[in-house]
Amino acid sequence: MRVVAGEYGGRTLKTLEGKNTRPTGDKVRAAIFSMLGQYFDGGLVLDLYSGSGGLAIEAVSRGCDRAIMVEKDRHAQQVIQANIEMTKDGGRFSLMKMTSDKAMFVLNESFDLVFLDPPYAKEQIVKDIENLNDRGLLSPDVTIICETDRSVDLPECIANFNIIKQKNYGISKVSLYERNRASILAEV
Repeated sequence: MRVVAGEYGGRTLKTLEGKNTRPTGDKVRAAIFSMLGQYFDGGLVLDLYSGSGGLAIEAVSRGCDRAIMVEKDRHAQQVIQANIEMTKDGGRFSLMKMTSDKAMFVLNESFDLVFLDPPYAKEQIVKDIENLNDRGLLSPDVTIICETDRSVDLPECIANFNIIKQKNYGISKVSLYERNRASILAEV
C-alpha cells in the first residue's frame, strides 16, 4: 500500500498481517478521498479504528492539520508508529493506544473529519456517532466516513447526521455522513 496523493504521496505504508484488521486498499482510499473532494484546507482528523493508520496519514498528506489515531491492537500500534515515522512529520500525528470507547472519554477536541471502520460495523458505528455527538467531539461541519462490508446497511440518519453519499467498492461499502442542516439551524 502507498499514500495515494498529497505531501506524502507515493510513500509506502506498512500493513498489518492477519485477519484482525482489514486495511483500506489504495483504490478504496483513493475513492474515499475522491468522494470527499481530494484535498483539505486544515482540520483535525480522528481515525477511531486506525489499523495501519493509512486513512489518517492520507488525510494529513492531503492538507488536514493533524490526526489522532486510536488503536487497541499492539501489533497494529507498531505498524501505525512505523507509518508515522515514514512521514518524517510525527508532530502532526498522535497515537492513542486504547479502545475506541476509552478514547472517547479522553478526547477533548472538535473533529472535522472522522473515520469509522470498526470490526462489528452497524451497531458500533451507530453507537460511535451517537457518543461522539453527545460528547461534543464533532465540529459543526464534520464529515464522518464509515467503511463497512458491502452487505451492511447503515441507518439513513444517526443522531442528526444523514448519509450524503454511499458507494460500493468491491467487498467494501463507503458511507459519508454530514450533520443534518436543519439541526445546525436549530442550534443557531
